Amino acid sequence: MLSTKSTILENWPGPKTTELPRKPVYHFAIRQHGVDLDFRLEQFFQDRHISLHYFESFEELAHTCHRYAVDVILIGGRDDFLPEIELVRTIRNNTFTAITPIILVHPDPDENTIVAAYENGAEDFIYGEWRPKLEEVRIQRVISRSRRDLAVNPSTQLPGPSTIEQEIVRQIDMGAEIAICYADLDNFKAYNDYYGYHYGDKVVRLTARIIKDVVFDLCPEGFVGHIAGDDFIYIIPPQLIDEICTNVLTTFDRMIPYRYKEEDRVRGHIESVNRRGDTETYPLLTLSIAVLVNSNGKFQHIGELSKMLADLKKATKAKEGSNYMVERRRKY
Repeated sequence: MLSTKSTILENWPGPKTTELPRKPVYHFAIRQHGVDLDFRLEQFFQDRHISLHYFESFEELAHTCHRYAVDVILIGGRDDFLPEIELVRTIRNNTFTAITPIILVHPDPDENTIVAAYENGAEDFIYGEWRPKLEEVRIQRVISRSRRDLAVNPSTQLPGPSTIEQEIVRQIDMGAEIAICYADLDNFKAYNDYYGYHYGDKVVRLTARIIKDVVFDLCPEGFVGHIAGDDFIYIIPPQLIDEICTNVLTTFDRMIPYRYKEEDRVRGHIESVNRRGDTETYPLLTLSIAVLVNSNGKFQHIGELSKMLADLKKATKAKEGSNYMVERRRKY
C-alpha cells in the first residue's frame, strides 16, 4: 500500500496562539492502477490545499474515512473493472462510507461497466479522452453536491439525524444486540455564551473527534453520529460499554480544560448570565452519556427507545462531573 502523502494535523482542534483563517483542505482517497490520478489532482488544485490518501482494500479506505473527512473516493484503472465495481458496492453498503461520493476513472470501459458503476452507486464515471478543464469541473461539482446534499453535520462531518435513525432502525430490524449511547455536554450553553459560538464549535468538534477516535479504535464496526448541537449518538456492542464509555470520558476530562483561558482553568469555573439575566457560576464542561441496551428484541420500534433514552439522559446529567449511566429498568 502506498503511504499517505500528507497528514493534516490541523484537523484536530486545539488551542492556538492565533486564529488565522485557513483555506479549505480537500481530502481525496485514491486507488489507482495504471492511471495517474494523484498527478492530475495536483495539477487541478494547485491553488488549494489537498491531501491524498492511498488505499488498496476497503479496510484501508474505511480507516482513512474514519480519520479524515474524505471529500471524494477516486478509483481508477485500465484493465477489467469488475473488482472496482465490487469495491463500489462494498463502500455503498457500509453505513459510514456510504455518504462519501465515488468517482471512477477508466480510459476505455465497455457500456456494461459504465452502467454497472452507476447502478452500484458511483456519482460519476470519467472515461475516454481526458479533458483537463472538463474533468476538473466534474470533480469540483461532485464535491459541491456532496457538501450540500449529504445528511451530515457540517461542523463535525458525522452522519446526521436521518442517518442515525436509519442505522438504529436497521439494527432493530436485524434483531442485533446493541448499546445506544447518547452523549451530551453539560453546561455547554454557558460556555457558548461566555466564549462565543466560534469557540463553542471548537468544543463540539473536539468532542466529536474524541468519541469517533475512541469508538473506532476499540470497535471498528461501530457507528458514530451527530444529532445536533452538542448531542451525539454512538452504537456499540453491549460488552464494550464500560471500556468505550470510560475511555471517552477520561479523554474528554483530560483535554477539555485546555479549551479555557488559563485564569478560568485555574479558577475551575466561569461566570455567565443565565436566561433570567442573573450571573451564575458554572463549572468546567463535563460529558454525560446515557446508555440503552437493546437485547433479546426488547425494542421493536425507534419510538419505544427514544423516550427512555431522553429520560435517562436527564438522570445522567443530574450527577456531578462526567458520567455514563446504563438503563436497567424494563421498557415502558
